Order: sequence, then C-alpha cells, then structure tokens
Amino acid sequence: METFTLGVEEEYMVTDPHTRELTSHDQKIVELASQVIKDSVKAEMHQAVVEVGTGICKDVTQAYQEIATLRKVVSEVAGSLGLKIGASGTHPFSHWSKQLITPNPRYDEIVQEMQEAARSNLIFGLHVHVGIKDKNMAIHIQNTVRYFLPHVYALSCNSPFWEGRNTGFKSFRTKVFDKFPRTGIPDKFDGWDDFKNYVNLLIKTNCIDNAKKIWWDVRVHPFFDTIEFRICDVPMRVEETVAITAVFQALVVKLYKLRLQNMSFIMYTRALINENKWRASRYGIDGRLIDFGKQAELDTRALILELLDFVDDVVDELGSRNAINYIRTILEQGTGADRQLAVYRETGSLEKVVDYITDETLRGI
Repeated sequence: METFTLGVEEEYMVTDPHTRELTSHDQKIVELASQVIKDSVKAEMHQAVVEVGTGICKDVTQAYQEIATLRKVVSEVAGSLGLKIGASGTHPFSHWSKQLITPNPRYDEIVQEMQEAARSNLIFGLHVHVGIKDKNMAIHIQNTVRYFLPHVYALSCNSPFWEGRNTGFKSFRTKVFDKFPRTGIPDKFDGWDDFKNYVNLLIKTNCIDNAKKIWWDVRVHPFFDTIEFRICDVPMRVEETVAITAVFQALVVKLYKLRLQNMSFIMYTRALINENKWRASRYGIDGRLIDFGKQAELDTRALILELLDFVDDVVDELGSRNAINYIRTILEQGTGADRQLAVYRETGSLEKVVDYITDETLRGI
C-alpha cells in the first residue's frame, strides 16, 4: 500500500495595512521568516506574494499544525515590517501593473516569454500534494479524478473581485490564469510512458524546458512522487485548506482502492469536465453542476454531498473525519467568495473586504 502522505503549499498576498493595497516586501519576509521556518517560505514572481509549503505530512492533523504555524510565523514577520498577509485568490482592488517582479532568471524568462499574461498573473492559489510512488497508478488516478475537480474547486472559490470590480464570478482567479498555456483540465493519458512522450515532444520542440512548466489543474508531479492538485483558490481559513486537502487525499485513496479491485470510476472527456469547471468558477457552491451519468443538472451542494459519501469508507482509516466534516460548515456558511461579497454588500467598501480577509487568514491561529 502507498502511504498517501501530504504536502500543502499556499500563496499569500502582502498588503499595506493603511492603504490595504498590495505592496512589495522586497523579500524581507522571506529572509526573516526563513530563519524560523527555513525553506518552508519562498518568494514568488510578484514581490507582493509570499509562498509557504509544509514538509511531508503523514496525515491531515500534521498538515493542519504545519499550515497554522506557517501562517502564524509569516504573519508575525510581516507585522514586524509594518505589513499584513491575506489569503484570497485575488486582491479585491490592487492593479497588477503597479506591482514589481522579483529579480530572478527564471521569472525573467517567464515574463520574456509570456509578456502581459505573466505580468498580470497576480493570483494566489492552493497546491495539495498526495504521495504516490507508482507512476502508472498515479496517471490512472489523474485521469479519473478530473471529474471531481470542479466539485472541490467550488468549495475553494475565494476571488470574486478583480481590480476594484465585482466580476460576477465566485472565482475569477482561474480566468486570469487561463491566459497561460498548458493550464486547466488535462487530457487523458494511457500511462506514464504516454505522458513522458508528451513531455519529451514539448521539450524537443522548444515549447518547454522541463515538465514543471505544465500547470494543469491536476498533474502527476514530474520530480516528486506525488499527485499535485492545483485548481483551488487559496482558502481564507486554515480549516478550509485542511478540509479541501482531506478531500483530495480521500479521493486519491478511494480511486486507488477501486483500481486494486479492478474497478474504476467512469472517465469523462476534458470537454465535458470543463463545462462543470466553468460553472464552479461562476457560481461556486450556489450553482448547478452536470451529473454526466444522469445527463442532468443537479445542485452543486447535492453533488458535493454525494462526493463525501463516495469517499466516506476511506476517511476514518486516514484519520481525516474531523477535517472533512468542515466541508459541511463551508456549505452552511459559504465559501470565502460568498463571505467577501457579504462584507462588500454590508459596507460598500473593498478596503473593509481586505480587512476581513487579513483577519480571517489568522482566524483561530
């Protein structure tokens, strides 16, 4: 049996507490925080972003402890510099064109190639790694788990605003990221060799120099023994991050066990799954997704509850029952996007929305 370890990466915005605008921290947060949490903190392409990552966690309990610690340390370091951090898929009103790019050959190369698509890519995501060593099994799970990505993505929606406007989307972050190549729902692959042939062709034809420039919503990691889920906005609360992490882990384990029993969930085409991804981005948990088996629209909340039932028999052995139960809290209280919009309706102030985000980022920590 695989051990299905976890690794979680979160990207935070850095703000000026007076103007609430995004601001450069000139890598000082990384420099100071790394003295406490070592290489668990790093710079990102834009200087108004800080990324943190846990170590290899044996279960969601350890993941919760590490994420909470990372948020606490980075927040305290930011505070010592007169700054704040916040967890939201986009900043409600700051404009990307005013933000500085981190000096780094890799980032320079990306900006040179992608131009405005890269400069405007000022977004904040959640990446969840689930450990699995068997690459062919991992490709099978990548193929199969694609169907469930919009369901989990809907739970993470946390970016309704962009450049001072209510976009009408619950997650506008993916609309920004769609400008990059090799993003979104991946195609189906016949196995690890099929995937390697695809990567080698891209390298041979100078599309990419390595497989890390494949930024799909889920990917078998090219260098680590993990499946990496990349579709989600960074959630506002640590409990939301851990609940979503627990769902991804449970999905991997459930699909793994089905495969061992020579069974599988139906694999749907990328074109069909994209219909659900668009709906999740637009409406979050308040819309309707398509049940392709029934060929019918159903309430997103009902399909999420079906998803919880689907993985229920592996949850206790993973020790993630409490973490996954928080999904029901999200369904009751709304996603980060729902709560941002509620604050805006109540106050009419995007500055107040930023205050809410920065407060919620440290809620319970």
